[in-house]
Amino acid sequence: MKTDTKMSQPTSKRIDESRRSLLGKLAAIGSGFLAFSFATKPVAKENDGSENAPETDELTFPGDQPAHQVVYQFNKSDEDYHQHVLFSVGALVRKYGDNVKIVVTCFGPGIHILAKKPGRPVKKEIMERVSSLEVYGVEFHACGNTMKSLKWTEKDLLPFVKVVEVGAADLMALQEQGFSYISW
Repeated sequence: MKTDTKMSQPTSKRIDESRRSLLGKLAAIGSGFLAFSFATKPVAKENDGSENAPETDELTFPGDQPAHQVVYQFNKSDEDYHQHVLFSVGALVRKYGDNVKIVVTCFGPGIHILAKKPGRPVKKEIMERVSSLEVYGVEFHACGNTMKSLKWTEKDLLPFVKVVEVGAADLMALQEQGFSYISW
């Protein structure tokens, strides 16, 4: 007959073993999260002047406020304009990673890059780039006034777009919150 040695141990010893086991598991999980955090964030190093060097020597962690905030005005329908602005947005994402918050406020003819079915010509590549940038945390805001003039509702927009009442007011409010303003 086989006896369970754990059950024959005093209760306090079993509780101590359970605590140690739980603490070991929690430590392993915490290490995994920490390793994941470092793997998905830019590694802190001194700025050596290269294009990919982070601008800070401090580590950032999930939930930390980014050191940089930028808002782009996007208000034209020109294909070259689309390419240049979105390339610039992507360059900031590549340079600063999670240490930058980027908002692209679209109004007037520029709003069409946010539509499921644009009313103006927008290359498929541009639409794909917008969706890709959103995956990297870039926010896209659509002007409610422009939408009213086009008779659009939120259903006409890509699912991740935030509607703001007035695009120009959005630019102003974000600047008042410390966002750097970039216009092309």
